[in-house]
Amino acid sequence: MRGSGARGVLVYQARSLWLTSSGAAIGPAPAVARALSGDAFGRKRRRWRDIDLTVDLGRDIFSQDWWRGLGTLGALCLGVAMLAPGFAPLPGGRAEPLGEAEFDQLQALAITPLANGARTGRRMAETNLVEPLSSAPERPRIELFAKLGQNDSMVRLLGRSGASYADAAQAGALIAAAAPGGIAPDTSVAITLGRRVGGGSRPIERLALRASLDLKIALVRDGAALRLERIPIAVDATPLRLRGRAGDGLYFALRAAGVSPQSAGEYLRALATQIDVGSQIGPDDRFDLVVANRRAATGENQPGPLLYAGIDRAGASDLQLLKWTVAGRTDWFEASGVGRQTAGMAWPVPGPITSTFGLRYHPILHFARMHKGVDFKANWGAPIVAAADGQVVRAGWAGGYGQQVRLAHGGGLGTSYSHMSRIVAAPGSMVHQGQLIGYVGSSGLATGPHLHYEVFRGGVQVNPLSVRFTSRSTLEGAELAAFRARLRAYLSIGMKG
Repeated sequence: MRGSGARGVLVYQARSLWLTSSGAAIGPAPAVARALSGDAFGRKRRRWRDIDLTVDLGRDIFSQDWWRGLGTLGALCLGVAMLAPGFAPLPGGRAEPLGEAEFDQLQALAITPLANGARTGRRMAETNLVEPLSSAPERPRIELFAKLGQNDSMVRLLGRSGASYADAAQAGALIAAAAPGGIAPDTSVAITLGRRVGGGSRPIERLALRASLDLKIALVRDGAALRLERIPIAVDATPLRLRGRAGDGLYFALRAAGVSPQSAGEYLRALATQIDVGSQIGPDDRFDLVVANRRAATGENQPGPLLYAGIDRAGASDLQLLKWTVAGRTDWFEASGVGRQTAGMAWPVPGPITSTFGLRYHPILHFARMHKGVDFKANWGAPIVAAADGQVVRAGWAGGYGQQVRLAHGGGLGTSYSHMSRIVAAPGSMVHQGQLIGYVGSSGLATGPHLHYEVFRGGVQVNPLSVRFTSRSTLEGAELAAFRARLRAYLSIGMKG
């Protein structure tokens, strides 16, 4: 049975099984297993692909695999340390942190100004790519803008900009010849300067400016001299007409319609020669005015003075006033050709009345006497103006009145201004209402600086506060026809045919 079983055992050993005497299988034969998994001594043969490179150092501590994983980790750390760069600082400085305003400025400027040779006021930090220069390179050309100031000249402006004196003088002479009226202050001038010459100045290569609304001027270098180029600009001189509703306030309605403060004030003063602006204009009345206007083809606009002032009143007659010049004087005339100005006398000085017309005790003579005028309180040197239009019939010393100016206004009316410190009006000259004739003083019999003002009717002093001056002029013949033609032309502006 063993012999026959031995053969069976061998057969089953070849199949890697171990059989009991009863024929039950209890597992692989140890010898056969060792022969299949390793060498004759039972050692396992391992190949490179069987080595696990991801060793968990938290398990099987101090085992063969654990030590191998620890060695691998140490080798990797050593390799990284050998290949890592040094810890020495990189060359170059570190700038101070920028503020918010500086950061926005640098972000807007970027590097374009540096590329064009402009100065930013800051230096770049020195690095291995940026090195400081001992001296800045010479710029072959400079382009800049300058603005002409008050009481300034073109020669001084160009000299301040770095232009040579000879070129500045030549440019100033050429511009003065092209614009006899002068260049307005705040005019911008574009200047191009060439390479620096001896003495530190630069020649002018090109210069451009707006001489007036209808003219541009350019100076260009032509050899050793400058050549002037005129660039005319087309201008439309059609007056501008503005209309609208008076509403709750006429002045604010005018400003809302685009009327300038100067024209709005002149419009109200023109209406005031005929009506009471404060009480005779309602919210439903409609204003109508024409102002001089010049518009250039380049888009610039130059408003001018008020030419026509009208108002369409809902509860009263309309008013149409046109500015017209007669005998060298410009006044507002009605549509019928009648110019009229009715108003109380103009206050000769901006001060209160300290003594009225009538009997009073004289402060110097110390007895009661008739005070034939009114006294205005004013500081020494305050300006004195004419109360109405007239002719100077006296200007000089007048005894107790001191320095005095006397005016004749026509119709037997006259005024006198006494105790002046200085006289401006010349004898025989014509003056207008509000024109300067002298300055307040205390000459003659006076206790202090003031103005003694008198009004004469037929050569006799009367109470100045009871007198109103009225002037009236009428257009006739050809002048009236020309007046009405211009009025029709203004009223046709903006009207569809």
